[in-house]
Amino acid sequence: MNTHSMSVLGLTSTEEDIYRHFLRNPGTPERTAHDVLPRDRADGAQAIAQLRRLWLLHGDDESTWAVDPVVAVPRLAGERLDTAHRTMRQLVDIRPILRSLQRDRPAPGPASPEGERAALHRLGDLRQVRARVGQLAFDARSEVLSAEPYDTLSPESAAYAQHLGPGRLGKEVRVRVLVRLTALADTGALARLRELHRAGAAVRVADELSELILVYDRHAALVPIDARDPARGALYTEEGGLVSSLVGLFERLWATAADFAGLVAADTGEVARLTDTQHLVLTVMCAASKDEAGAREARMSLRSYRRHISDVLRLLGARNRAQAALLARERGWV
Repeated sequence: MNTHSMSVLGLTSTEEDIYRHFLRNPGTPERTAHDVLPRDRADGAQAIAQLRRLWLLHGDDESTWAVDPVVAVPRLAGERLDTAHRTMRQLVDIRPILRSLQRDRPAPGPASPEGERAALHRLGDLRQVRARVGQLAFDARSEVLSAEPYDTLSPESAAYAQHLGPGRLGKEVRVRVLVRLTALADTGALARLRELHRAGAAVRVADELSELILVYDRHAALVPIDARDPARGALYTEEGGLVSSLVGLFERLWATAADFAGLVAADTGEVARLTDTQHLVLTVMCAASKDEAGAREARMSLRSYRRHISDVLRLLGARNRAQAALLARERGWV
């Protein structure tokens, strides 16, 4: 019995045996294939009919020939390759499959009217957040926007950004990450941002950032239920108006943020300089005797002025304002 090497071309073992029979016995009647036909003659008849449909056999019942392998094999291989290419193209964009399957999944909570989709879906814990973020990252095709208002890289904040790292997204996906200036003072957060930057992500640093936002392909978005406590879960939406509003907010914050590479020394990873706002507050703080006077000179509210001072102290690693002023002078910042 011959090795069934034509299975890769889509032939069954019975079809291949019959094709080989007529290669060895050209022009013989169809019934001469009985020696290679299975006991179930109906299966054999179906195999012969399939070979004729594939144009691998020609002639009639009394005189049957096998098509020359030089013609048959390349044609079968080309058809199989075409089928494989169509499958690969479908796998490149799996979103239609996901949408189709999601329509069959029962919606959480009370049943909604026919055809109506909830604008917001509640993800009640970090496990659900991680699962949804992983799905969205795998599905991303063009762009991911991430605004992360943390001071330290906690497990809760990491849950929202775990799939932004190198190798997690396709090479064609553009990643933009927006963080608070104070995050640069945290060793873990700074190391992660440097890794993202080296991998090609665009990273910017904002003086003031309180919104945690994740947007995928400008189609789906995640925001925490409570910005002060990300562990409480998140809200997920694909509603066009809501997603567009979140994208607009991100773009406004991005436009006024400083480039990460300009703030962090390439080799040491230390903060190389303050932003203009932080430098102004530091300079005023070193000269003003009272916060009220400093806030007026800096042309900002007293609350904003004090918040910036707190950020500067953290960045300098200073315990108080006097020590901050001393360290700033040692570093040449004032």
